[in-house]
Amino acid sequence: MAQKILPPSESWRLIDAWLATHTAADFVLLNPPATPDEIRYAERILGARLPGDLAESLRCHNGVSTWTTLLPEQSPLAVSGIVDHWQTCMDVAAENDGLIARPWEDEPWWHPLWVPWAESADGAAQVIDLRPRPDAGRLGWAGHSGGGDFTDSWPDLASLLHTVAQALHEGGDVRGLHPYITTQGGMWWDGEDCFELNGQPLRAAPVGLL
Repeated sequence: MAQKILPPSESWRLIDAWLATHTAADFVLLNPPATPDEIRYAERILGARLPGDLAESLRCHNGVSTWTTLLPEQSPLAVSGIVDHWQTCMDVAAENDGLIARPWEDEPWWHPLWVPWAESADGAAQVIDLRPRPDAGRLGWAGHSGGGDFTDSWPDLASLLHTVAQALHEGGDVRGLHPYITTQGGMWWDGEDCFELNGQPLRAAPVGLL
């Protein structure tokens, strides 16, 4: 039987509870919910409805106030960051033929129906692919170098958030990345048996709220 994926609001409730208990410094970086007007504004600029799981996630937290590693590789963007990143990539792509896939690439550098919902440490966007195709809604990386990359992509945002909540409350990993706590009391995700970060010790994150 296929695993039932929690809706983003329930996954965020679990993630929030864990962060508030174990890494309060990261918990306070989560912004309050986005307003309906903010979401409608983004949809007007992007020319498309935001995917349902992203809209639900934004109604829990309108991104974060500063880049953070509370999720494995992606730092959630606020609605304003989504719009700004999308517009910047559209402008760059228009100037450099970035909307057309090169012969040696499977994907273009950018596509109008990619919605950037989070950023990596090096500024690449994790996008939600809204193109009308059987796997619409999948996550991938785009807008940094080369064409978009959907290798081993998550099927949707809800699946990613569900897996993070599960790892924090039940143990395990998120595609090989395990949760740790730094000496500053922040979150970090890394491979199994990672004991230090930049010369500072890491400790394995507690499982659950106790």
